[in-house]
Amino acid sequence: MPLWLTESDVRAALQPAELIGAMEGALQALSDGEVNQPVRTALEIGDRSFFAVMPAFDGRRGILGAKLVSVAPANHARGIPTHLAAIALFDAVTGELLAVVDGRYITEVRTAAASAVSVRRLARADARVLAILGSGVQARSHLELLPMVREFAEIRVWSPTAAHRLKFALEAPSVRATDSADEAVRGADVIVLATNAVTPAIDNRWVKDGAHVIALGACRVSQREIDPELLARAALFVDSRAAALAESGDVVQSIAEGRFGPEHIRAELGAVIAGRAPGRTSPEEVTVFKSLGQAIEDLVAADLAWRRASAGGRGIRLTLT
Repeated sequence: MPLWLTESDVRAALQPAELIGAMEGALQALSDGEVNQPVRTALEIGDRSFFAVMPAFDGRRGILGAKLVSVAPANHARGIPTHLAAIALFDAVTGELLAVVDGRYITEVRTAAASAVSVRRLARADARVLAILGSGVQARSHLELLPMVREFAEIRVWSPTAAHRLKFALEAPSVRATDSADEAVRGADVIVLATNAVTPAIDNRWVKDGAHVIALGACRVSQREIDPELLARAALFVDSRAAALAESGDVVQSIAEGRFGPEHIRAELGAVIAGRAPGRTSPEEVTVFKSLGQAIEDLVAADLAWRRASAGGRGIRLTLT
């Protein structure tokens, strides 16, 4: 009988710190060609809203399934999450349904875990100042996980709504709210773009040499979140080359404008993890990790949650026949 896992079941089963290692393995497996994963299929369902299907199969690890995810920014005003998802896991041999796992929290925490991998692999070892643009779910998850891989002496936050960024800072005494994005970014060693921006939220002139930039949003070809001059200046890393060339407006539009070609993507992060591609090549180099979020990341996290919940007696067994 398949297992139904609610968000509370998933939270109880997963430890954010261990997901950093799990995401390293997932990203490397993807880049090693061990994962059969098409670029996600997305249907536009409203203004800046879409519904997507994200299947993947990792035969070596016996992971098979799909994530169904909806993104609706207007949900924020409705008081419900903007990203909602369900993940279905199947037996990789028989095709039997093993579990249906709530994917909202998994989306949140696996994204931050992948970002933490990028910091571990691409940021300077002496990175001490973290800037976060945004004050929502992803800003909070990154605030939790990134300090697990670097010791930050200063953390700054900015978001367009003053009340939101002040509330964020009050909830996390280690964080200082700034009056502008410019103030947050200048001098920062690691910069997280955790906004809903569809036009550039960061200016190339704000970013110092040696910084590492993590870009989480703008996952449609019509959207951008990075100043194209910054993207052209930086060493660009992605979670999936195929996805970046099909989905990322930052990448696709810059190529169409002749700013650079597909070869400007230095490597997938998984190839850096595997040691097949160089990461940062100098202390002065600016690095950008364009994170689009990959199905195998969700399925690895869901598989771990399912195994832990099954062993711990959590979840509800469903009878389908």
